[in-house]
Parts: sequence; C-alpha cells; structure tokens
Amino acid sequence: MELSGVLFFPVTPFDSGGEVAADVLAEHIHAGLTHGPGGVFVACGTGEFPALSTGEHELAVRTAVDTVDRRVPVIAGAGGPLGAALAQARQAAAAGADGLLLMPPYLAQGPADGLRAYVRAIAEAAGLPVILYQRGGVVLEPSAAVALARLPGVVGLKDGIGDIDRMARIVAAVRREIGAGFTFFNGLPTAELTVPAYRGIGVDLYSSAAFCFVPEVAVAFCAAVDGTDPGLAHALITEFYAPLVELRGKVPGYAVSLVKAAVRLRGLEVGPVRPPLVDPAPEHVEELSRLIKVGLSLVGGERGR
Repeated sequence: MELSGVLFFPVTPFDSGGEVAADVLAEHIHAGLTHGPGGVFVACGTGEFPALSTGEHELAVRTAVDTVDRRVPVIAGAGGPLGAALAQARQAAAAGADGLLLMPPYLAQGPADGLRAYVRAIAEAAGLPVILYQRGGVVLEPSAAVALARLPGVVGLKDGIGDIDRMARIVAAVRREIGAGFTFFNGLPTAELTVPAYRGIGVDLYSSAAFCFVPEVAVAFCAAVDGTDPGLAHALITEFYAPLVELRGKVPGYAVSLVKAAVRLRGLEVGPVRPPLVDPAPEHVEELSRLIKVGLSLVGGERGR
C-alpha cells in the first residue's frame, strides 16, 4: 500500500433526516479525486468515526471503495471497543478497502501487552494493512512502537500527539529495528502548519483536512513545501493555515465541524455534525469564509466548485 502526496479525509455527509447521504459522499470523494490525493481515508476522524453506527460505517466504506474504483488506496477507520473494531475491520475488508486506520481503544487503558493484543486481534480479523493512530490514550514510547511495528500487518503510524521529541525517538527506533518501509505521517489537525517540523525528523507524509474544502490550496501547498515555491508555502502557513488553527482552537471539536462547515460553504450540502460536536457559530463561519477566500486568492483558485 503506497501512500504519497496529499492524504484526503472526507467528511461523512448526513441528509435532512439525519441519515448518511451516500450519494453526497460519493460526490464529495469524486470531486476530491480530481485533485489527485494519494489516498482516501474514509470514516475516520474528519468523517465523524465515533458518531457512526456499524451499518453506517459499512455504507461509508463501500461508497468510498466504489467511487475510488482502485485509483488510489482506500483506508477505513476502525477502533474503539474491541467488538465494534473487529466488526468494522471485517466489513471494511469485505467492502474492498485497502487498509485500516486503527483508532485508540475506548476508555480502558491497559498495559503495553494489552494494546498489542488489541492491535493483533484487529489486524488478524481484517487481513489488511493497519496504520496505528497515536492520539488520546495511546501515547507510545519508542520500545512500545517497535513492538507494535513488529506485529504482522502493522505497516504505519499516524501521529496525532505532536510531541516532536517523542516522534523523533520513535522514528529513529522503528527505522533502526524494522527498516525504512514502515510508514509515518503527521496526523495533527491542520497538519500543514507543522509540516516543516515533522519533515525535520524525516516524516514527510501528512493528512490534510483542508483538502476536503480547498483542495486547490492543499495541493498547491504540498507542491510548494516540496520545494517548488517556498515563498508560497510560507504565505499559506502565515495567512491561511495559522489563522485557521487559531479559529479551530476557539471551540472543542472545531477540528471536524469547521471542516464540514467549510465544505458547505464551497457548495456541497453535507449536513450538520452529530453530537457531541456542534456546528460553528455564525461569526466563526464568517471568519472561515474569509479564510477560504484568502487561501484561494493566494493560489489563484476559483471561489466556487
């Protein structure tokens, strides 16, 4: 499973009755594919994974697999309670997903060998490559990361903690003990803001929530930060991404609800977020709209879809 470029984490649309709108999800993913993402991560954090039933999760994954039609890898979210995670893993495999992004276990924090048993059970149930998500209750020491990386089927680690010192030690340890083929990526909300720091420790891949609503900006930033235009990369960080992070910090859960509001602002009706998340306040939507215009103006993009 090769991942490269900008990684796309689509939102999960809901219709007026509160049900998953599979047709809108397909439209959302299809629009994103025209901008060349390196992978589609469906029913993950931006896709409101914790709010989806097992049946809704299956519908989202099948929709993504059918829409992508093998053009890029499709990675499905899984995790939480063990029983639910096993069901999600099996149905993702049956739907044709290429891998899993494994969220942390729910509430219970066992010792390191318990976490390994949890990961091993899900990897075996799916028979798919598994990328671990370091966030919440899963905060790894280098030795624990190496032990997890040795498990059959575990191929990567997404970091949502942002402790650069810890990640530098994890990357060094895993690459020393496992090899260069193990995948790391920066999974912080609005990851673009920290791309320079992560690249300093050898982690080039990153997830992009912004790709959901301004793929033009996300793709231009990726190219610019790769060396085509350092000045544009700096301008986007200071004038678009940094203010977006400040706005995101105003209310818990805005890392998801701002993205969904932004998709609506760009013309696709994806519905509200589900509780316990809340939709952004009107003044925050107004600021979000302004930031979208700033980002698009910096890359010469159109204001509508």
